[in-house]
Formats: sequence, structure tokens, C-alpha cells
Amino acid sequence: MGKIELVGVEKAFGNVHVIRNVHLQVEDGEFVVFVGPSGCGKSTLLRLIAGLEDTTGGKILIDGTDVSDTPPAKRGLSMVFQSYALYPHMSVRSNIGFGLRMAGMPKEERNRKVEAAAQVLNLTPYLDRRPGQLSGGQRQRVAIGRAIVREPKAFLFDEPLSNLDAALRVNMRLEIARLQDTLGTTAIYVTHDQIEAMTLADKIVVLSAGQIEQVGSPLELYDHPANLFVAGFIGSPKMNFVTGQAAAARGAATIGVRPEHIAGSRTDGEWAGTVTVAEHVGSDTFLYVAVPGIGDITMRAVGEFALKPGESVYLTPDPDRIHRFDAEGQAMLAAR
Repeated sequence: MGKIELVGVEKAFGNVHVIRNVHLQVEDGEFVVFVGPSGCGKSTLLRLIAGLEDTTGGKILIDGTDVSDTPPAKRGLSMVFQSYALYPHMSVRSNIGFGLRMAGMPKEERNRKVEAAAQVLNLTPYLDRRPGQLSGGQRQRVAIGRAIVREPKAFLFDEPLSNLDAALRVNMRLEIARLQDTLGTTAIYVTHDQIEAMTLADKIVVLSAGQIEQVGSPLELYDHPANLFVAGFIGSPKMNFVTGQAAAARGAATIGVRPEHIAGSRTDGEWAGTVTVAEHVGSDTFLYVAVPGIGDITMRAVGEFALKPGESVYLTPDPDRIHRFDAEGQAMLAAR
């Protein structure tokens, strides 16, 4: 079992409150991602769950037991850090099994667990190598293997892919997703990358300034953001926001429309503008358009849309995909 519950959790450093009254339930076997901009408190919240930081208030429960005052080693959790933190003089086998050896596990049982973890992570051919002989992705798999062998109630990942290049990040993201599907262990994963959040999570927790802005599945947050912050954070390229008369005409203080929900035309449309930048990436074309009275709008077209900077284009937002927000930035009922 690996159910984790946060009840009114708070954390302050002196007069600075970095986590404010957080309530959250992570169900057994769920993959939950904490996401938000730098400084929003996501890593601090993870460290509170791990026991690496003391709470200022509230309770942390694991399988119904309050562990707020329980040392990290007794919480039954395994953490994978941004830094691999491997011992360079030890083999992969020894690195993966180090915690088990420190716990006094017999060598035969320890080897069995290490070899089973290595098989899951495709590390079997590398067990006798040292970290310096591995790629960045392989070293990160070793760090994950060290967490797996402990058979924890939950895995805690603190931005584990941020040190990898773009191609390795994609590969490791797929491997972590497959690993979660294979093991079925509860996982909490911290990232500032909303693409990682959208592709990995069963449930996303969006944080801002130490508070939860919204909790939901990736598609719930994409289709029904609760406020302007979530709407602007989830989705890439980010949602366009429009104020003024164009928003007031739809009964809102601000309207939002995603780049992929805008149609472009050379001849007619709702908003007339001028292309300032055109990004042609093969599968998609991203147009950045200056629209008088509206502002800068980003449009995404599937495939090639052969327009160049300085050329005119007409944009029409899909009326069924426009998001409306009130003066406080909270989502309103969808406009039709």
C-alpha cells in the first residue's frame, strides 16, 4: 500500500511561508506530478513528504498513519534526486545494492534484488561497470534502481531528468512511464516541465507560491483550467490571452484560446493581423501574429502553412474552445 495524504500542511522559514495549507490525497498506485514555476514550493513539498524537511503545521499520513514526526528512513519511501549521487568507485551492482548492504541484508538476497531491478531497467549488461563508464541516462537508471530495490511504499522523484539533454529526457520519460506501469508503485514526481507532467501523470498538482491552484488529470487541466495561472502554465505553446473589447463581447474580463484552436486564412477571418515570426518545423507551423486592438497571438497549424514575416493573415478562434475568465482570473462557464 502507498496512499499518501496531506492535511493542512504548511512550511515556513522564519516569516517566509513557502507552503500554505496544502490538502492533497495521493491514492495507492497513482502517478502524481507536482508542477509549477521555479520557487513555487514543489520540491519543498516533496521534501516534506520524504521527511527531509520538518513541517511547520499540518499532518502527513502514509496509509493512514501520521508520519509527520517520523524520520525519513522509517517512512518506507525511496527518493530519486536531480543529482545521480552515485559512488564513482563502486560498480553498478554495488551502487544499486548499497542501501540494502547498509541495512544488513544477506548478500544472496541482496544480489537477487539487484539483479531483478537491473533486468527491469535494462541494466544487466552494465552491472560490473562503474558510473563513469555509463551515459547520463544509464546513470539515472542506476539511481532509480537503487530506489526500486528497497521496495518502497512510494517513489519520490525530484526533477530526475533535468540534467539530461533533450533526446535523453524523452527516452527516460518513456522508461519512467513504462516502469510505473510495470511496478504499479505510488509515485510523486516533481518537474517544472509541463510536457513531462502532461505525458507522465495520472494526476497533476499545479502549484503557485506554495499553494495548490488545481488538481486533476492532464486533460482536465488542459480542457478546463480553473484560472488564468493554470491556463497559462498548461499547454505548449502557452494559451493566448485577450482582454478589452474582444473579451467583453463574450462576457468576460479575459478570454483565452490555445494556439491549436485558432484557424488561419489568407482571405478572411475574425482577427486580421500581420505575421511577425513564422516557425516551420515540418509537422507544424507556428505563426506569431500582431493583431491591432488585440495584441500578439500565437497560432499553430498542422503541417506547412507557407506564410512569411510581414505577410497578412486572418485568425478565427474556435468558438467552442474559447476559455472565459472573470476579473479575478477565475474560469467562467464556456462561451458558445
